[in-house]
Amino acid sequence: MSTTATTVLYQAEAGVATLTLNRPESLNALTGAMHGELRAALARAAGDPEVRCLVLTGAGRGFCSGADLTDSSVIAAGGVPDLAKTLETTYNPLIRALRDLPKPIVAAVNGVAAGAGANIALSCDLVLAARSALFIQAFCKIGLIPDAGGTWLLPRHVGRARAAGLALLGDKLPAEQAEAWGLIWKVVDDDKLADEAAKLAGHLATQPTTALGLIKKALAGAETNTLDAQLDLERDLQTIAGRTDDFREGVAAFREKRPTRFTGR
Repeated sequence: MSTTATTVLYQAEAGVATLTLNRPESLNALTGAMHGELRAALARAAGDPEVRCLVLTGAGRGFCSGADLTDSSVIAAGGVPDLAKTLETTYNPLIRALRDLPKPIVAAVNGVAAGAGANIALSCDLVLAARSALFIQAFCKIGLIPDAGGTWLLPRHVGRARAAGLALLGDKLPAEQAEAWGLIWKVVDDDKLADEAAKLAGHLATQPTTALGLIKKALAGAETNTLDAQLDLERDLQTIAGRTDDFREGVAAFREKRPTRFTGR
């Protein structure tokens, strides 16, 4: 089933919801309205038990060029921006929604991912990028700091030295270099990106969805926890996982030497 919103396309099929940023004329630059549609699409996918994996991508020749600097959500009347309000009402809720969604999210980066667009992609769980894709922390070019979680994500993914270089210089980072640095999961040829993303998401949609959501939560906790706190978190999350139908199915399939038939429950 698919529906068309003004700036975000939503299609759900075979356990996978594909969300496509749909302002190709502006390289999918983000507006306030687009934020609302994207968060609504994420909530829809989160609440649909038939959806077990998401793909986030962009229409046209780019993934997302960041904020639309002509949008009223960025520049208020009179030209004085209230960027604190912009972040609190749009970008911060979006990043939290991506990180907290209890289902895996695959970003299929099909071109430039700049500014907040780069950090939205990096907030997904697995990032596939077309070989021609570029990641750009473009904030310093307009006198801003990385937002949408950028100052948190970058040093954890690539270390402080590389994070500083990306943030202070705003240079283009080619997809192959991003992969080599461990910033993203995998680079694929441009003409294979859609198929590879569909294949990966299709696999994830057959896996134990609750456990995958708990893995997301555990990895997020590990970013700031002490070892003792993380051991406690693993205990608590494993207790939840051990009570699922999918755990029972996994054990039964192992004992019976047959393929698993996970239901996501």
